[in-house]
Amino acid sequence: MRAIQIARLDGPQAAEVVDIDEPGADGAVLIDVHAAGVAFPDALLSRGLYQYKPDLPFVPGAEIAGVVRSAPADSGVSAGDRVAGLTMLSGGMAEVVALPAERVFTLPDNVSFEAGAGLLFNDLTVHFALRTRGRLAEGETVLVHGAAGGIGTSTLRLAPALGASRTIAVVSTEDKADIARAAGASDVVLADGFKDAVKELTGGRGVDVVVDPVGGDRFTDSLRSLGVGGRLLVVGFTGGEIPTVKVNRLLLNNVDVVGAGWGAWTFSHPDYIREQWAELEPLLASGKVSAPAPEVYPLERAADAIAALENRTARGKVVVALR
Repeated sequence: MRAIQIARLDGPQAAEVVDIDEPGADGAVLIDVHAAGVAFPDALLSRGLYQYKPDLPFVPGAEIAGVVRSAPADSGVSAGDRVAGLTMLSGGMAEVVALPAERVFTLPDNVSFEAGAGLLFNDLTVHFALRTRGRLAEGETVLVHGAAGGIGTSTLRLAPALGASRTIAVVSTEDKADIARAAGASDVVLADGFKDAVKELTGGRGVDVVVDPVGGDRFTDSLRSLGVGGRLLVVGFTGGEIPTVKVNRLLLNNVDVVGAGWGAWTFSHPDYIREQWAELEPLLASGKVSAPAPEVYPLERAADAIAALENRTARGKVVVALR
């Protein structure tokens, strides 16, 4: 089968199309992959900079969508079913994958394979951040950094369905503002000077929740943008720099800085992903939450797809088509 393989830690351009053996089922769900999602960890993995370091060579890709080829009788899915699935960190960019049943999810008929491949990693992360860690309440305002990226557009799609009455998107350039608006942002502001813009938009009150997958030098102004009792959700550091916080700011303003590490949470809460999907699937099937509209690359350009995450040129979610 065709697959993307990284055999050296030279960055995204090390990703190459190769022919490798198909996996055996061995009690797992065997899936013919139509599309695979691309995420920021793929770029870090390509340079050996992620905390998880697979042996070389390895196949990148944390999420897939496709059709079940075969499945155990007690798996909850059958041959021919449309599904999305999680490899969690590697193995997804291949024409066939084998996954444990607990990481395979029936895909609603109104969600394409390309959208399905870009669904789980971001949407489950955002659902966890807003619902479980951020304690989002009805009528609250959510601000999201990197709003034109995968986590950002997922936040803009999901937050209203989870109770937010307003979403403020922070983008780095004017051309990314249209992406944020298309994903449902109530307001869009530029990263340069966002604190003052948010103060004006909220009449000085501030926002209830900040979703921050960027980190870097925006962090302090994000804290200053919170209203009383606000929560800043630390999702990642695509900006490169890991910020620090002076805890007196938390005390004086009664705000929280909250870690939102979805992957680590799932390892200590094994039934959690199923609980998340039980809430998200009906929202997608009914159209209350729109499916993502990913940027699709052919398999032969997987290196460029991964690079788009590293250099932050990605427009929304990025996926690689395998069929």
